[in-house]
Amino acid sequence: MIDTMFPKEITYMEIFAGAGGLAEGFLKEGYVPVVHIEMDRYASLTLQTRLAFHYLKQKGSLDIYRNYITRKITREEFYRNVPENLINSVITSEISEDNIEAIFMEIEKRMYNVGVSRINVLAGGPPCQAYSLVGRARDPYRMKYDKRNYLYRLYARFLMKFKPDIFVFENVPGLLSAGKGKLWEDVKKYFRDAGYSVDYRILNAHDFGVLQNRKRIIVIGWQKDLDYEYPDFEKDRKMLKFKVGDILDDLPPLRPGEKLYVGEYLKKPGEYLRKYEIRGDEDILTLHIARGHNERDREIYRFYIEKWFKEKRRPEYDELPEELKTHRNRDVFRDRFKVVAPNLPYSQTIMAHLGKDGHYFIHPDINQLRSISVREAARLQSFPDNYYFEGPVTAKFRQIGNAVPPLMAKGIAKKIKVMIG
Repeated sequence: MIDTMFPKEITYMEIFAGAGGLAEGFLKEGYVPVVHIEMDRYASLTLQTRLAFHYLKQKGSLDIYRNYITRKITREEFYRNVPENLINSVITSEISEDNIEAIFMEIEKRMYNVGVSRINVLAGGPPCQAYSLVGRARDPYRMKYDKRNYLYRLYARFLMKFKPDIFVFENVPGLLSAGKGKLWEDVKKYFRDAGYSVDYRILNAHDFGVLQNRKRIIVIGWQKDLDYEYPDFEKDRKMLKFKVGDILDDLPPLRPGEKLYVGEYLKKPGEYLRKYEIRGDEDILTLHIARGHNERDREIYRFYIEKWFKEKRRPEYDELPEELKTHRNRDVFRDRFKVVAPNLPYSQTIMAHLGKDGHYFIHPDINQLRSISVREAARLQSFPDNYYFEGPVTAKFRQIGNAVPPLMAKGIAKKIKVMIG
């Protein structure tokens, strides 16, 4: 029985789950994970690893987890210590019209196997590139023909099939303006036709304790016969005392291309890291991995770092010395290079593009001249240091950029738990 692994009895299922940022918030609030569906193989592995972490933590056996993330045991040896039903709760599959009925059957089978009769909460956010302003700017057809535009219809099919009490639908604010607002009206219609009252807010991850300026639309729906209303999310005023540098100064410096899969911290965790449970005294530094850079890019990084600390501004691309410019089109994405400023209360939004290059996320230390590491990116998204990402480096960056910040997810999960009572 799955409910013997976790103390609470509120069940949840997540679709378009990614690497588990949203799931992390629900798990920390005591929800029982039933099924996660994610099409990316590496993100699915990350989810399985994290579910195993929570199980072993509850059993008092985190030494097994530490042996795995420090490469002392293999994944196969690691999984032998975790119930098979928990690992199998992650379904690696794309959700489409062609296979949705087969996915439903698989979910029902897994619910039966673990003795769960119903789902209390459905969560997830379809891939957001089709709704993002950047994505639409790059597409000459303005994403009109992108099938990801219509994944909300499949989301509604899950609502009609499993009838959860509440659902959480996360996406970029551009969803509201896509198709001149017609798409958003269609989204609401599908959710309402599925039997749900729907409301939304645009929330900023920084208000939940995340050192990042990251705005997202959070749609919450509940069955029409339930007397619920959209919760009030109070801003975390304690965040105002912290700066981005608070998550950088305990990490050892790296050369471009240096890969510290397992390492040591420079000092004990500071107040921010402790307060928001990013790092504890028992944590081990892993995945402090920097991508490589050519000398031209490093000189560009030097230019931007110097400008930030001398003039407190971020120059546009056209201000670069001529010998450092490589792009002919200098009117588009003029802020393609940006320093992660340590003396600001939040960083720029972490994006999946981080998997392609790190120019928009330059580490502020002029002695390192590199973009941020995997662990630094994860911290900016509020992933704790004991969160391990599977796959090659590019996949790790992509998973982090696509994720819902766990601190934000935890705040949402906490309010929904109050709604359910």
